[in-house]
Amino acid sequence: MENNSLGKQIVVYTTLAFMLLCALFPLYWMLNTSFKSTGEIYRLVPTYWPEAFSWDAYVKLLNEKGFMVNIRNSLVVSLTVSLFSIAVSMLAAYAISKLKFRGRSLISKGILYAYLMPRAVLFIPLYMLVSAIGISNSIYGLMLIYPTITIPYATWMLISYFKSIPVEIEEAAMIDGCSRARTLRSIIFPLAAPGLAATFIFAFTLCWSEYLYALVIVTKTADKTITLGLSEMIVGDVFAWGPLMGGSIIASIPVIIMYLFTSKYMVSGMTVGGVK
Repeated sequence: MENNSLGKQIVVYTTLAFMLLCALFPLYWMLNTSFKSTGEIYRLVPTYWPEAFSWDAYVKLLNEKGFMVNIRNSLVVSLTVSLFSIAVSMLAAYAISKLKFRGRSLISKGILYAYLMPRAVLFIPLYMLVSAIGISNSIYGLMLIYPTITIPYATWMLISYFKSIPVEIEEAAMIDGCSRARTLRSIIFPLAAPGLAATFIFAFTLCWSEYLYALVIVTKTADKTITLGLSEMIVGDVFAWGPLMGGSIIASIPVIIMYLFTSKYMVSGMTVGGVK
């Protein structure tokens, strides 16, 4: 039996190692390509390690391409929209999941349908809206439009999380004299911290990687986001592979950092044992 168990463990870990290698290889190839010279990139026989490390791609990216401006615009838009979306969504999700009122189920389904609505259907009326307001061709137009993506998603995610918090905890707080607002601030939202952190990261990622709305709304170079900056490195059938791969690596760093710093909050079961 011990031999069978050991054999199963070897098979499982070997399979997991192979799957991990397959998942990480594209990232390795991006990093590998970003340090190659142009001539080495276009060789018929690819090299799996740069023959001579070259920083030309990153120099062009940061000095000539104006990529730092794109990163700044994406950070401002993504952080602003994500924080606003979480502030709105956690109140809406709490009301839908915990309060009893007529039409609650209809509102919940409407939020889901709003999230599932194809973006290709909405970008024309949204563009007309921001043009009428006078904030087209700027990051403020993106700040107005992106919540139409993030708020339905964040609300739908948080509804399920708030439902998992036992109602007995909330009732115990109210029996002890807490008001509804105090219960939310001191009990519910701290318990929902893992869900809020996970939802914030996903909302940030949605804004960070969004391309269609940014392409339609923003044409001014100073207000372009990181996705537009990367797409401009492809001109016709000419690909600036070095800067493109280097920019993709840089674009992934903020999301990785956020996952590293919030991973401790993304643990389920904070309320386990909270009710006797």
